[in-house]
Amino acid sequence: MTARFPVSALHWTVLVPAFSVVLLALTWGRVLPVAVVVVVAVFLAVAVLAAVHHAEVVAHRVGEPYGALVLAVAVTVIEVALILTLTADGGPKSAGLARDTVFAAVMITCNGIMGLCLLVGALRRRVAVFNPEGTGASLATVATLATLSLVLPTFTTSTPGPRFSTAQLTFAALASLVLYGLFVATQTVRHRAYFLPVKPGGEVIDVSEDDTVPPTTRAALFSLALLVVALIAVVGLAKVESPTIERGVQYAGLPSSFVGVVIALLVLLPETIAAVRAAARDRVQTSLNLALGSAMASIGLTIPAVAVASLWMSGPLLLGLGSTHMVLLAITVAVGTLTVIPGRATPLQGAVHLSLLAAYVVLAISP
Repeated sequence: MTARFPVSALHWTVLVPAFSVVLLALTWGRVLPVAVVVVVAVFLAVAVLAAVHHAEVVAHRVGEPYGALVLAVAVTVIEVALILTLTADGGPKSAGLARDTVFAAVMITCNGIMGLCLLVGALRRRVAVFNPEGTGASLATVATLATLSLVLPTFTTSTPGPRFSTAQLTFAALASLVLYGLFVATQTVRHRAYFLPVKPGGEVIDVSEDDTVPPTTRAALFSLALLVVALIAVVGLAKVESPTIERGVQYAGLPSSFVGVVIALLVLLPETIAAVRAAARDRVQTSLNLALGSAMASIGLTIPAVAVASLWMSGPLLLGLGSTHMVLLAITVAVGTLTVIPGRATPLQGAVHLSLLAAYVVLAISP
């Protein structure tokens, strides 16, 4: 048994949140030179890593599938904060930022993280094994949430453009919260065994087989406090960095919607690392919990948040996807269903999902 989560006061995961908050206080509301912008970007990226590290400490303490839930919610809080931060100052040009970011998160999680983890797990054991009941329920919820929130606005007629009316947006927000809440109850209470890692023969892996010592309650509470500090730092530094992100996308000649891809990549990078680590340890189910849980939380929490924020934000809230993105979403759901049904996957399935992510990135750069 080995300890995995150091709690030294001099460890980088302790120092970074504190220094990030100090940097936030020094840079808030100021026009920054290039050198300072680079420093802020570095601290922003490392603060994201620190935040997810502390979420992982808490997750390791509470065990699976609660661990994946903690990580998914932590990452989604960061994503929602970044979306609201950029939308608040973006005006009409950021009307579709929430849609672009949420869709990017869905494509990255359901194709990128999921495909990479299946590939790693299958290359390690020839076949990646997971629980089709739990994974299928996750994918079905993601598909339903994505359709309600991102597809239907394109076809409604109450308001012009890919928008919901106030009543429709209220329904979508409430439906997202209810479905996400029901999924959490299913994952953690009624059918918890469906979301636990399994052996090649289908037996559930006992948590006692983990070769790491869980952190103490004191260490977990300490990490919870640092997680809050890190999230505050991430939100604030993103606010400081947001003009640079938008200028960089514009300078590169990329569509404005690519800002959403940048946000999703930023907040999901640590999640990707955690999922790949789990797949490398033969915990493919944990990897899929992280991937699909993040996609679900991204929609189920982001849409209600931006719905509330739209009450005081000027400009329209565009949620409906275009035809190209709807095709990508449809094939992602279809391929994901075929991947999940057998409960096992070869490297081919992983490569197929990664190819869909590559297609999305190419089309995001060159629509």
